[in-house]
Parts: sequence; structure tokens; C-alpha cells
Amino acid sequence: MSGRLERLLGGPETAWLVERARRRLERGRPLHGPVTLDAAAPEQRRAIERLLGRRAGAGASLSVSLDEVDRVLRSSGACPEGLAAAVVLLRGPVRDLGRESAEREAAWREAFTELDAVLADRPELSGWRSWLETTGLVRRSTDDPREARALLGTVAALLLRLPHPGIPIGRLAAEVCGDAHALDEGRPSAALALSAVRALGGLPPGDGTADARRRAWAAVGVHLDDLSSTVLCLGLPGDDRTPTGRVLAAAGAAGEPCVLTLRQLRRHDSPLRAGPVRICENPVVVAAAADELGPRCPPLVCTGGRPSAAVWRLLDLLAAGGAEFAYHGDFDWGGVGIAHAVRERIGWRPWRYDAVSYEAALRAAGTGAGSATASAAGGTARSGTSAGPRTAVPAPPLSGRPRATPWDPGLSAAMARHAVRVEEETVLGTLLADLAAEPGDAAPR
Repeated sequence: MSGRLERLLGGPETAWLVERARRRLERGRPLHGPVTLDAAAPEQRRAIERLLGRRAGAGASLSVSLDEVDRVLRSSGACPEGLAAAVVLLRGPVRDLGRESAEREAAWREAFTELDAVLADRPELSGWRSWLETTGLVRRSTDDPREARALLGTVAALLLRLPHPGIPIGRLAAEVCGDAHALDEGRPSAALALSAVRALGGLPPGDGTADARRRAWAAVGVHLDDLSSTVLCLGLPGDDRTPTGRVLAAAGAAGEPCVLTLRQLRRHDSPLRAGPVRICENPVVVAAAADELGPRCPPLVCTGGRPSAAVWRLLDLLAAGGAEFAYHGDFDWGGVGIAHAVRERIGWRPWRYDAVSYEAALRAAGTGAGSATASAAGGTARSGTSAGPRTAVPAPPLSGRPRATPWDPGLSAAMARHAVRVEEETVLGTLLADLAAEPGDAAPR
């Protein structure tokens, strides 16, 4: 760098001019037109006058033509290559911010590659993927796309394991992340994983309470501890030999629902013998059965949505005891997914969970006219009270990705055709009537 260039542009009085030129070059803009300095100091004005060889005008602000500066540098020999070259000599290499931005965005897109490959086969998580983009959760977790790629790779590997039939979170973290504490609350990978887990369970992403976190993980078969994973049941026979058997016996005698923890079920290592067992999806069925039938209710197990580790453990113990299962759930695509999971694990026959029952529920609810009712379809609870007049409400629409129903292919076809959800609460009267039947007449229908 020549001494003349240093004298003309290298001092603190002209630093603002060099900086303005450098910013333009970084953004890929040409060095043309004026730049203006508000409230210029006298020494800054004199420096520009020495550079240009003329008065720099009057007033508080100071405007300088970059084209004129370029000509002066070239013609004076201070920098024959012009202003752009002078900026490099005075400040070092100029960054290409446009290229850097493009490369950074490419790196961010690359960071999602592994996760997107997994999500290609998980359309139920497409909304969660969009939520990640909208909220910027990943970029809030780290501003380095390389770190983001590692975090998202961990989440991708985790999703390949979920839902799980039952595993402690520390073991899952150790197997997937190589660190038993990687999914502990407060870790970056834990926040991302929990948002995905909530999406898998059909839960909104926002609830951050400790209880909500336990429920979300339990819904995909991961338990934070042996006490947070539970299962609701009614009418299961107990015994007087084991702690769990005595709990079931007491609850059965009282006709009360029983909540068993995973801890209790893990410590019960012998099969549970119960004969035919009905499975429902929603706790309201258990509560109504306890109110209406009490101790007369046949064995009933509630999945509570997607089965938790405790639900799987109880079903496994019942299956080991020779139980035959009859299943009912919500007539929606999420309910069909839960039914698939239970069917693959233990097998079952439909309990009014087929095309005929779906169509009957629609007719009873009046959805053929485009409306649903608040009254129970197929009858009322056996309490002696009569149902009031039906009040039409809009039919709840069916959403999500359609799934096959191999136990009755006509069911998925009917659901797709009508595009209406039917929740268990809507057919509660019919389910209670089945449960009230004598044991000899309690075969799944």
C-alpha cells in the first residue's frame, strides 16, 4: 500500500468513507453515487477536501461522490486500481455477504436432510415440521447449522424408535444419543424431541409443565419413571397373593376404576387371568361403566389414547394369562392408528369397531343430513333416565391421513366416504349395553 493512499484515506477522519464503501462491496453493490455523513466534524470535512482537492461544501452534513473518489485515486496514482482495490488494501479482503448468506441457508437446508428423510414416511408429522420452520425452534437452539444437523439427526434417530412398546427415557437416550441424560429437561435435544413427541401424540406443542411432559412421553411408550406411566382399568379380577392382585380385588369388589402404575405392573411377574377383556380408548367409557354397572362390569382396560408403557405391560400380562380382547376406539384416523398398534401387539376382535357400527352411529346421530347430535348413539345409559330432545350440532370433520382397517376393509372406505368423526362418547349407550350383558352373552360383537 502506497504512503499516499494511507495519507488520503487511511486516517480516522476518512474511516467512515472507507467503511461505507466496504459495506457496499460486501453486499455486492457498485461503488457509484454519493454517501453522506450527518453532523460531520471540521477535521472530517478538511480530510475530504484534501482528498478531492476542492471545498467540500457547507452545512452540517457532508456528501461525497464515490465516483469522484475513484477517479482521484486512479489519476493521482494513490491506487491505480481504484476505490474498490483501495478498500481491500486499507481493510483487508472484503466479505461476500450474499455468497455467505446463500451458503449458510444451504447449510441450514442440509441440516434438515436426515430428519426430512425420516419424515417422508411420517405424514402425521408434517404439521410439526412446518411448526419447526414457523417458530424457529431449531435456530433458537443453536445458530450453527452444523450443530443443528447433529441435533436434528438425533431427533430423526429418535423418531425411528417411536412409538415404543415401553422403555425408560434414560435408556432410550443412551441408545439413541450415546448419553443417558441427552433427553433431560433443559438440554437442546430434549426440547426438540419433546416437540416431536407431542406431535406424535396429537398434542399441541405449547404446554411445558412437568406433568404434560410426562404424559407426552408416556403416550409414545417412554416413561420418565415407573410412577408417571399409568393405566386405567375396571373389573379386572384380582387375588389375595400379590400386591397388585389385592389392589385389583379391592377395586373390583367396590366396582371402582383402578389406576395401576408401571412400577406395580413391573413388580407383578405372573400372568393376569381375566377371560374376555374389552379395550376402550377414552376414560369416559370407564367412568360411565363404573357409574352404571359398578362391580358387575366385565374386565375393561382403557388405553387413554396412544398406549403408555403401563398400558402395554398390563395388556401383555393379560395376554400371557390367555385373555381374548375386543377393541373399540374413536372412529377417526388417530383412533385407527391406535387400534393398529394394539392389534399388532396383542391381537383383538372388533367391539362395534367396524363399518356396520360406524354407519349405524352416523344414522343414530343424524349425520346423514350433515349434522351430529350431542346425544349418545345407539341408546342411552341404563340408568332409567330418558334422553332429552336431540340438539343438532355440526358433525366433527375427519382429518389426518387415511389408514387401512384390515379387520374390516369396509370401515376405512366408509370413514373416507363420510369424512366424519365418531367419538366413543357418542356411542356410549351402546357400549354400556354390551358391558351390561351377562358374561355368557358378552362375546365381542
